[in-house]
Amino acid sequence: MRFFSLWPKWQRSSVTAGFRAHSPGVLVHLPGVPLRQCCKNVTLGLRITEDACEAYASVSPTDIRQSCLTPPPGSEIISSFYGNMADAAKTAQQPQPVGRGEKAGAEFGYVGVDSVLEQMRRKAMKQGFELNIMAVGQSGLGKSTLINTLFKSKVSRRSVKPDDEERIPKTIEIKSISHDIEEKGVRMKLTVIDTPGFGDQINNENCWQPIMKFINEQYEQYLQEEININRKKRIPDTRVHCCIYFIPPTGHCLRPIDIEFMRHLSKVVNIVPIIAKADTLTLEERDFFRQKIKEDLRANEIEVYPQKEFDEDAEDRVINDNIREKIPFAVVGSDQEYQVNGKRLLGRRTRWGTVEVENTAHCEFAYLRDLLIRTHMQNLKDITSSIHYEVYRVRRLNEDSTQTHDEEDGHPM
Repeated sequence: MRFFSLWPKWQRSSVTAGFRAHSPGVLVHLPGVPLRQCCKNVTLGLRITEDACEAYASVSPTDIRQSCLTPPPGSEIISSFYGNMADAAKTAQQPQPVGRGEKAGAEFGYVGVDSVLEQMRRKAMKQGFELNIMAVGQSGLGKSTLINTLFKSKVSRRSVKPDDEERIPKTIEIKSISHDIEEKGVRMKLTVIDTPGFGDQINNENCWQPIMKFINEQYEQYLQEEININRKKRIPDTRVHCCIYFIPPTGHCLRPIDIEFMRHLSKVVNIVPIIAKADTLTLEERDFFRQKIKEDLRANEIEVYPQKEFDEDAEDRVINDNIREKIPFAVVGSDQEYQVNGKRLLGRRTRWGTVEVENTAHCEFAYLRDLLIRTHMQNLKDITSSIHYEVYRVRRLNEDSTQTHDEEDGHPM
């Protein structure tokens, strides 16, 4: 004979002779033992009335097996110390709450750590991004046109603020202009820094110094904001993340001014050298010129971006080696659209055809755009912050510390 109860701790020895445990919460009456006596032996919170006992005595074992999930008529279940297990049964049948982002039927061990990526994405979308690009090269190499081509809009300084008259400045001028660009909900503050006058003088000795000074001034400005007691929640980042250096398409080798500039500036900023107006060279001349530039860079120990020492793992090394093989990129810039085979493309029209800017068979502009925007933009900013700026910060703080010690010892600087 079988009694039904969600029986807490049913394995305990308090369930005496006359019953045996059939499954959790179920007792089976053993044949040959008086039913009334068996009921007296139950001590863990189950009390069965005598009417219920008499009712069970008239039920055959076959009926009991068929109705094993039906409580006996007149039975009374009293809550034990461990709670009313009937309530526990209801709780067990209630659906368990599903965590945020967790699909029904997901693995039991799912925690949701992977959702941090979505959290970071939402935060970045709200804050937006900043990118500061400097274009350096002598006049007439298409700096403004190339910057406009990169972002497919009039973002260069000359496009927004054309000079009343074209003139060669007596000294190198550093001019910048900022734009807010939005694409598919992603906002970016783009700052383009131009250097008119570079390489245009008769005497170009130390022409790199004003540019070096400007870059260090941005580091100093960021450092002062960083060490303030009550600093801003988000420090405006005006540090130069990338310097695009325009090499004239001479077809021979690097000029002394090119070597001098990159040798000094490569220590404080990420330099990406490019061969400007590459459509003036044949394919053979372009390849020969690229090899000569690489030889000059190795001979003068100039490290351009992406630097080998900053490759994080084997995967990055493979990707960056492929980029290093193509540097310096031979590029052509154009903000004019032409109809080619039924499609509107950016290009330069000549008497013998149209040079398609985004066609890798014509020039390597697409590789430069992918490097600066689509694949390595964040890496450029990370190296600027963790390498170049960090070197400047350590040097400046050491200088301040040394000066403080000298003043304390009575030896002013």
